[in-house]
Amino acid sequence: MSWITIRTTPSSWEADWLQEMLKAHDIPSRVIAIGPGIYCGQGHQAALQVRPQDRWTALLLLSPLEESR
Repeated sequence: MSWITIRTTPSSWEADWLQEMLKAHDIPSRVIAIGPGIYCGQGHQAALQVRPQDRWTALLLLSPLEESR
C-alpha cells in the first residue's frame, strides 16, 4: 500500500491529534517520525500520511474554515 504525506508538524502530539480527526471520518492514516523535536518535551517532528485515494478528502477535513462575509 502506498502513502503520501499531507502535512508535517513540529511535534508528534499535533500529528496524533490530526490522525484522530481523520480516524473519526474512517480515513486510514499513519504518523511517521521525521526528526527530533525543536523544544524539550515536545516530542519529535512528524509527518501525517494518508492513502492516495483519500488525499483530497483528508486535506479538506484538515483545512481551516473559511470565514463568511
